[in-house]
Amino acid sequence: MELKKNSIYTIEITDMGNEGEGIGHLSLSDVANNKTGTDISTKASSKDGNNVQNITVFVKDTVIGDVAEISIMKAKKSIAYGRLVRLITPSPYRVTPVCPVAKSCGGCSLQHISYEKQLEYKWNKVRECLRRIGKIENPDTLMEPIYGMKEPYHYRNKAQFPVGRDKNGNIVIGFYAGRTHSIIDSDTCAIGAEVNDQILPIIRAFLTEYNISTYNETTGQGLVRHILTRVGFTTGEVMVCLIVNGKKLPHADELISRLTKISGMTSICLNINTEKTNKILGPTCKTLWGSPYITDYIGNVKYRISPLSFYQVNPVQTKVLYEKALEYADLNGEETVWDMYCGIGTISLFLAQKAKQVYGVEIVPQAILDARKNAELNDIHNVEFFTGKAEEVVPAIYEKGGDGSQADVVVVDPPRKGCDKVLLDTLIRMNPKRLVYVSCDPATLARDIAILTPAGYHLEKVAVVDQFGHTGHCENVCLLSKKL
Repeated sequence: MELKKNSIYTIEITDMGNEGEGIGHLSLSDVANNKTGTDISTKASSKDGNNVQNITVFVKDTVIGDVAEISIMKAKKSIAYGRLVRLITPSPYRVTPVCPVAKSCGGCSLQHISYEKQLEYKWNKVRECLRRIGKIENPDTLMEPIYGMKEPYHYRNKAQFPVGRDKNGNIVIGFYAGRTHSIIDSDTCAIGAEVNDQILPIIRAFLTEYNISTYNETTGQGLVRHILTRVGFTTGEVMVCLIVNGKKLPHADELISRLTKISGMTSICLNINTEKTNKILGPTCKTLWGSPYITDYIGNVKYRISPLSFYQVNPVQTKVLYEKALEYADLNGEETVWDMYCGIGTISLFLAQKAKQVYGVEIVPQAILDARKNAELNDIHNVEFFTGKAEEVVPAIYEKGGDGSQADVVVVDPPRKGCDKVLLDTLIRMNPKRLVYVSCDPATLARDIAILTPAGYHLEKVAVVDQFGHTGHCENVCLLSKKL
């Protein structure tokens, strides 16, 4: 029995995948009774124990509880991918998206799902990763209720808008469609800072009026590639940075004149990226007007934020996240603490308020410069920052001995890929009493917990913080304690 491409099936959505897509199942009888479409290689059979009894189907734009008519797009051995054709019975959790381009834009994959159901989905995703990948029995008993947002719209303090042309040569500015580099044209975003609705029309009109070229990814030609905006939610300061395939912007004074009419405008700059690459930012920034950075607060700690700085995009929920990390660290003022992947020192400075000494390490040199400036800005002196890969810097310091070679508490906040194995091995040898793991990916978090558990670390607490409403992502913080 072959599953046929373009064949139509009725399916009930019973679960959600990692990116928020709906999941349903087709039985053998479903496949056998459908004669439409084009044969594709996947087969479903019950003749022996090695073959699947049901085919799992992933369907974008569907919700748990939907009964839907779908068309099969692609199939593998035991899974398939479908396209929503028609809703037969909508889910009670389905809502109308606020954004008119939510379905086509790649930014908000869950805006058609009630916010309460989004939170339930994220909590369950973390739980299942801990259970299946981390091999944690009954993770529910360790997990706090999810920390959701009071207001899940207009929460992002940073946005990166690609710039291009449509087939008629008109300027397009917006976000990429899901899994493509096709730009969905829009001057507004339901999760972005509201000031962007003023910034984008000004830049669109400027580029059109002065016929400024836009970057073409295929040819590598054209000037303006992206528009980066940052907003200090506490200070009200605004940054606009144009990423350009060149060293200057024609008629820049006119753009400055228009942008500086926006309340809070603090920094207007260029980022130079002349490489033929999908990487958004280049290594060099040039200030056109105002300051090379903006400032903002998380709690009572003030931070300088430059175009290249890593800074959490949701300051309200970041405060929740960092306060939870500080709670889990359980500092009394006598501890030596390491902060791995410290960025501009956001967590380091939070920890330094209650620790004896904090050491931070980060691979991005500009971030370390910002971290040191941030320490000065807050008159915090019990921190020291190192530039380099955590998996290289920390083992070298540990082997050398002396200051910083031991830690009472270690905090890690790695990129999505999780911690490097060499770093984990070094942390195990450093033998801290407590390890606080902050993660944006529950799968790699669970993988690393599975490595730390045999070394004597016991998972005690887990908090899930929704930093990214209407997307499939969330932040997590876990406490692992050394068994005595």
